[in-house]
Amino acid sequence: MRLTYKKIDAFTGIHSSGNPAACVYLCAEQSLSPKDMQKIAAEHKGFVSEVVFCSPLGEATYRLKYYSSECEVEFCGHGTIACMHSLIKDAGLLDIPVIWIETNKGKSKVLNHVKDMNAVYISAPAPLYLPHSLETSDVAHVLGIDTAKISKDRPTEIIDAGLRTLIVPILALNDVLSMLPDEKHLKDFSIENQFDILVIFSEEVVDSGNRIRTRVFSPRFGYLEDPATGSGNSAVGYYMLKHGMWDGSPVNIEQNALRDERNIIKLRYDDEVVFFGGSATLRIEGMYLLREPQIL
Repeated sequence: MRLTYKKIDAFTGIHSSGNPAACVYLCAEQSLSPKDMQKIAAEHKGFVSEVVFCSPLGEATYRLKYYSSECEVEFCGHGTIACMHSLIKDAGLLDIPVIWIETNKGKSKVLNHVKDMNAVYISAPAPLYLPHSLETSDVAHVLGIDTAKISKDRPTEIIDAGLRTLIVPILALNDVLSMLPDEKHLKDFSIENQFDILVIFSEEVVDSGNRIRTRVFSPRFGYLEDPATGSGNSAVGYYMLKHGMWDGSPVNIEQNALRDERNIIKLRYDDEVVFFGGSATLRIEGMYLLREPQIL
């Protein structure tokens, strides 16, 4: 089977190379089994963090499925940005202001700003504020830091805005940038405490035009760190709204461990929903050949 294939970097900008995703675009007559999708994603281990499979459902409506090299992923923000930014440009959708997608988390709205901002905005799934019994000392231990580096003025919380996200407030920017937790230890900790990704953030930033600096760790999906994240930063957006850190007006978040080559994730709050947004850059385009297994 020949499949339309693109490698696209999401959240690219002047200072950043973004976060890569592989996108497989299926036509109406094509379908892939979960086994096929997992096989394709496993072949991308070390090349991209997730593979997005996009299928048409109707007029300006698409179904998106996400797989890492390890497993199916319920929702992938940077993959959605990459997939939809390219699709809008190539599928005759430039003049359609709103496009809809369906994922395992339900329906999401895509706001098309490719013409005026070279960006798309995706509505994050409705947030779930999940209980936890984690002690600050436990979180500090798994991150490999002293408890004094974690803020006492902001709580550690788990919020699901696409993925179950443990959010940890860190006092100093330098500690955010230098942190290097052990991947296996963190993976075991996330499984034991039933969260998908861990976001650390500091209100100290490199560029005063940005609100916070984040880093996102994702060992459950087969890699330690995600350099630019939609769902994780959307959870942080709901966290900031809850704790009076953000009034909902458009804001930028800087993300990754590189001080001067930061990725930028845009957030906005409309109709009580957080939208995450950004641009994307096409890197590779061609066909993916899925061969049927040979019986010997």
